[in-house]
Amino acid sequence: MEKIKKDSENLEQEAAEGQNLEGENEGLTVDQEGLSEVEQLREQVEDLNQRLLRIAADFDNFRKRTRQEKEELAKYANSNLISELLLVLDNFQRALEVQAPSEDVKKFLTGMEMVYKQFLQLLVQAGLEPINTIGQTFDPQKHEAVMHIEDESVPDNAILEELRCGYMFKDKVLRPSMVKVAKN
Repeated sequence: MEKIKKDSENLEQEAAEGQNLEGENEGLTVDQEGLSEVEQLREQVEDLNQRLLRIAADFDNFRKRTRQEKEELAKYANSNLISELLLVLDNFQRALEVQAPSEDVKKFLTGMEMVYKQFLQLLVQAGLEPINTIGQTFDPQKHEAVMHIEDESVPDNAILEELRCGYMFKDKVLRPSMVKVAKN
């Protein structure tokens, strides 16, 4: 009887150990599933972090671009007004080119010349700058060629005469100079 009792206890113990082993295997299975969920969550977190970094970089680039556009807008805000005033400046220049004036006209021209110099000084202070042309090489960015003249005494593409003055406004060509260009 004791032997049967021991055998039954052994069987019960082995059965209990078997259940424990199965429980441990189930725990391992759950842990592996948990590990795969953790890995998926880590991948999602990494993906979201990458997205966040890209969005932050895009926003930073947008902010820099808009700041640069605002600065450029402020820098060239008066260019339209100054462009319109160039017509007035041209008319002043033509009025001052009167040939053989009388004494009364000379006095008037002296006053006009003073107004012209003051007007030009204001425009220069605002950022207007005349484009140098005579003796320079033709540059299509700054000059507009309206005539070509055959002349062997000067280099090819040298500017011979300025027909209308061109102007730069803060590093930007506002109006190109109209010029005669030498052609060999």
